[in-house]
Amino acid sequence: MNLPTLIIGGGISGITAAVELAEAGGQVVLIEKENYLGGNVSRFNNYFPKLCPPACGLEINYQRIRSNPRISFYTGAEVKNIYGVDGDFRVKIHLKARLINNNCTSCGKCAEVCPEERPAKLGRTTGEKAAYINNGLAFPMKYCIDPDACAGEACGKCLEVCDYDAIQLDALSAEVVIQAGKVIVATGWILYDAAKIENYRYREEPDVVTNQEFERMLAACTREHKKLTRPSDGKVPARIAFIQCAGSRDMNHLPYCSAVCCSVSLKHALTLETEYPEIDSEIFYIDMRLSGRNEKLLKQAEGKERITLTKGKVGRILPPDGEKGVLLEVEDIISETKRQDAYDMVVLAMGLTPAPVAAELKVNEYGFYLPDQPSGMIPTASCKRPMDVSSSVKDATASALKAMRR
Repeated sequence: MNLPTLIIGGGISGITAAVELAEAGGQVVLIEKENYLGGNVSRFNNYFPKLCPPACGLEINYQRIRSNPRISFYTGAEVKNIYGVDGDFRVKIHLKARLINNNCTSCGKCAEVCPEERPAKLGRTTGEKAAYINNGLAFPMKYCIDPDACAGEACGKCLEVCDYDAIQLDALSAEVVIQAGKVIVATGWILYDAAKIENYRYREEPDVVTNQEFERMLAACTREHKKLTRPSDGKVPARIAFIQCAGSRDMNHLPYCSAVCCSVSLKHALTLETEYPEIDSEIFYIDMRLSGRNEKLLKQAEGKERITLTKGKVGRILPPDGEKGVLLEVEDIISETKRQDAYDMVVLAMGLTPAPVAAELKVNEYGFYLPDQPSGMIPTASCKRPMDVSSSVKDATASALKAMRR
């Protein structure tokens, strides 16, 4: 009996592995712990090297999923445990209650009348309602309700306006067991906790943000057609600093290079130069580490008047001094000087760490999954090591090929 391949993680890597396997004739079950597929990429503004929006990679794959009967998927699905052997795995999955069923037409009336807001969390836009849809490229294109924020039937405003009997406030979570022949682990990456780098005052300074938060700010501006503003007072920043290796290549935090951070900051600076030519960007770096086609980003940035590349380590962010903005203390290597300088915003180029999975997998000293796993368990892409979207897609395709071998 040829059992389906289970893919854990519905980001760009998991989606790629799913469509490649299914189009080669295999049965696939794809699960994602969030309520929408697409992962981090779905909430990007753009990605390198072409600086295209996420739709150019995801939309075609969503169409491939919709049109292929060999792919089934669960969102809001989290792995509880995995047991069994190669060719016959059993995976217990917890399915969260979505509170909105498949009758939803994405009209948005529930969100319009919802009085409750979701708790603050990385990547959420300010004032996001308990009834919401993914603030990126949503698939499935249906609303859901956050049970942690919803007041339930005591409120019931969404029930009053829904014309399609889609609201199910009494829906319960469930558990299912999936039988699979192979398991591909595509859980991806999560950002290192910026609060652990105490000298950068991430918790104290609202205008100090991570590169992931800044990415989503730019994406929200694009989709909502508004201007980029700083969190503290809603003003448009005139000067933004990017701090490289924030946590990476640091024996007190992440000893390794996170591979994509230099490319991300250069991408951000180039985006600002195009979309906000009045904003000055300064990137503080130890050394620039780019490879392949991403090297062209450095060439582009070097010729821009509004982008400054400063070789030097930012030692700390100082407490505010009046109206000067965020004050950085930095060692400028080229000029052999130390300086203090003020910026309207600071973006921390945070390192990447592997997202966990509920399985006994072999890891290296940094927590990334080793390629050599028990037979039938196949980790892929950025849960093995930091890598960009292009490399992740290639690695996911290779993992699909491995899963085809019986």
